[in-house]
Amino acid sequence: MAKHEVYEQKTEKLLEPILAEHHFELYDVEYVKEGSNWYLRAFIDKEGGITVDDCELVSRKLSDLLDKEDFISESYILEVSSPGLGRQLKKDKHFDRSIGEEVEIKLYKAIDKQKEWIGILKDYNAEVIKIQLDDETEMEFPRSNVAVVRLTIDF
Repeated sequence: MAKHEVYEQKTEKLLEPILAEHHFELYDVEYVKEGSNWYLRAFIDKEGGITVDDCELVSRKLSDLLDKEDFISESYILEVSSPGLGRQLKKDKHFDRSIGEEVEIKLYKAIDKQKEWIGILKDYNAEVIKIQLDDETEMEFPRSNVAVVRLTIDF
């Protein structure tokens, strides 16, 4: 298991009791390097949406636990936030909740000279993601070619 996966799993374990106490849900945790900085990001959610105060509360409690456990060797920046309206779909539970919703898919390699597709999420499995386009056509995308799937935002 890669170092970032270990850090993410340990962070998830630390978050579980904090989130349960406040009736929040863990959407995702990521440990990534951007430029010269490492970031530990926790994305939390709840019915009706997460507020800045919710993020601050979780951030303070998580920060204290991370300082106590001290399992991350590099210096990093801790961020706690909502996954946002245009949230990225990464886990099966994200896809399950989003069946019937409009999604944007970005590909590594173009299909029909196109790398971005928008449609209604119809189905998914370990190998493919299926959407229905505006013209009722269904498209299947091999997951190995999918860079990002996120909900679209309607204004």
